[in-house]
Amino acid sequence: MTKQFSGSCERNQQPILEQLFRLFKDRQRVLEIGSGTGQHAVFFAKHLAHINWHTSDAKTNHASINAWIEESPSQNLHSPIEFLFGEQSWPAIEMDAVFTANTTHIMQKHHAKLMMETIAANLQKGGLFCQYGPFNIDGKYTSEGNREFDLHLANEGCGGIRDINELTQWATGLRLVEKISMPANNFLLVWQRY
Repeated sequence: MTKQFSGSCERNQQPILEQLFRLFKDRQRVLEIGSGTGQHAVFFAKHLAHINWHTSDAKTNHASINAWIEESPSQNLHSPIEFLFGEQSWPAIEMDAVFTANTTHIMQKHHAKLMMETIAANLQKGGLFCQYGPFNIDGKYTSEGNREFDLHLANEGCGGIRDINELTQWATGLRLVEKISMPANNFLLVWQRY
């Protein structure tokens, strides 16, 4: 079946939306990095009708994203762009915001670093980057569950949970303006281009 489903997307979309209502109230064009199944894009575009929501991911995920979009179309929701850090150039659309959820810990370390550097270099001045997921603080896990999850990620060949201090070092040109605690030991990190 083309249309994929993520339980974690279903659980976290409402708490994330509550923050995006405030953070993206004056934004016009958002690039979602790693749109995955497509669930977040459909949900957020429906509730943030003032925003042009641009999806992106590896080509292998486009069928699912398009299936979700076809089932729940919105005029402000755009078909996926093929975009992976280190493989494709930054999309030729001027964005005033970037959003990503549950991607940073999947990426290998060099790709996570490249993501921070690329967004810092390409996001317009004053633009926001909202980054959702599990993160470590000062080299420590925020829960036992996250420690176990990180071991699982390592076994799966993923890059693992990144430390916020590490991300900050890579994000030259971005300032961390908010660190919002979210359900299930996650955070929404809000970076602003200066």
